Amino acid sequence: MSIPTSRDHDLREQAIERLDARRGFLIHLTAYLVINTVLVAVWFLTSEGGLFWPVFPMLGWGIGLVFHGMEALRLPHGEDRIRQEMDRLADGTR
Repeated sequence: MSIPTSRDHDLREQAIERLDARRGFLIHLTAYLVINTVLVAVWFLTSEGGLFWPVFPMLGWGIGLVFHGMEALRLPHGEDRIRQEMDRLADGTR
């Protein structure tokens, strides 16, 4: 049995954060789908073909959902990019 290192602990913490972010996005997506389905059903049952007003909350909320998904599902930075940023910070440059 190997002794966990600081790097193992950091990787574990990063993995947990990424999994939590993905779970949060899936919960957000589920809420979006369920609530907007209800709004469309209400529109269908009450409007007799009038203005499709559910499009407004769908678009507004959808924009936020896209940004949430981009953050939650983004790929991790490559090691080269991380090293460059660390070197830049160590040098004190912007």
